[in-house]
Amino acid sequence: MKEIAQRIFRATLAAINIPDTMDCKLDPSGSTICINGDRIDLRNFQEILPIAYGKASLPMAQGLDRIIPPNSRAQGILVTPSAPAQAPPNWQIFIGGHPIPNEQSFAAGRAIVERLKRTTDRSLVIFLLSGGGSTLVETPLDAQVTLADFQELHRILVTCGAPIEEINVIRRHLSATKGGRLAQLVASGATKITLGVTDVPEGHEPALASGPTLPDPSTIADAQRIARLYDLIPRIPASLRADFERNSLIETPKPGDPAFDRAHFAMILGMHDLFHHAHKAVEAEGFLPICDNSTDNWPIDRAADFLLDQLQKFRKEQGRPVAVIADGEVSSPVTGNGVGGRNSAFALACAKKIVGKNIVVLSAGTDGVDGNSPAAGAVADGETIARARAKNLNPDDYQTRSDAYTFFEKLNDAIITGSTGNNLRDLRIFLSRGGG
Repeated sequence: MKEIAQRIFRATLAAINIPDTMDCKLDPSGSTICINGDRIDLRNFQEILPIAYGKASLPMAQGLDRIIPPNSRAQGILVTPSAPAQAPPNWQIFIGGHPIPNEQSFAAGRAIVERLKRTTDRSLVIFLLSGGGSTLVETPLDAQVTLADFQELHRILVTCGAPIEEINVIRRHLSATKGGRLAQLVASGATKITLGVTDVPEGHEPALASGPTLPDPSTIADAQRIARLYDLIPRIPASLRADFERNSLIETPKPGDPAFDRAHFAMILGMHDLFHHAHKAVEAEGFLPICDNSTDNWPIDRAADFLLDQLQKFRKEQGRPVAVIADGEVSSPVTGNGVGGRNSAFALACAKKIVGKNIVVLSAGTDGVDGNSPAAGAVADGETIARARAKNLNPDDYQTRSDAYTFFEKLNDAIITGSTGNNLRDLRIFLSRGGG
């Protein structure tokens, strides 16, 4: 069943093709495209400025290039986590850092800010956003804050145990490229379109790339509360700590702000697309699937217990091979200096809970990257722990060291895909044929 689970995961990846999906959902016809039922005529604009950043920025840029006439497009800005094998024409390219911003992240942020300031009422700005954008593009609100300071901030945030929504609240209130602030930079009469690739739940769209073009639902009070809850203030660099200590954070734009006039938002690929294609792939392998998105941002053990319980109940009800499909992220505080991420950590936690059972658990990132490892995630079954002990591998030691990738790599159960050019966050697949 481990091979079946991997086939399901790879079939799902193949099905979520971004350029084809953009062509379908934007429904180009002549000089018009469709956004949420409204047709926009591209001939009405003096310039079209595309700005793409995130883990899926390259295929999103390629998809837009297939739709927008070349003679109507200004030079775009493209920020990716790795150098593209073939650079698309008419795009200024930056190689940003993830999960920690780098010098190119700062350079990209400055370039985007300066370019948006030069837009006019006859501009159409098309933002192409995907997961990972929060660190790939960065510019501090305070020009005195250094790259090293922001890098340390991000290291602290991603290892403090806070869910991504709370991490993003802190980011939005310290950054010039988040929480609706990019929308504020665009000329007041310009038209703004934001296209997203993510599986953030409906109603949580500002979580995508920390919401650079959307009203921010969080407040300074929220940022202060979260900073205190995770004891962040004494740990972050002094240049950033001062704003919290003096209560001098600058509020983000809210609903009703003029920055969001003439603005459109559409999800190109999201949670429902991921579930749809995973559901079809599971059925093709002869399993009866159910989808569950209730464990997003739960701690690993709580999510594992809940989803395994769902699997067991579903199997007893149906009396046939079944599957549970879950998406989103789980909370995985870093407790050591090993290699891995939340997906391999989740698989390891499950392996300890399914010993001797006819169950398989796969957890992997649709971007092909799990934490600081070269893998997308890992797959485990009821024999994983016995196999590990036969090789003198102590699962508790690997878990404590946050070294789950190394654990699964030694068992040949790490899932290696390379960068996929997509990012619908994580996919977890639970399979059961009974017998435990």
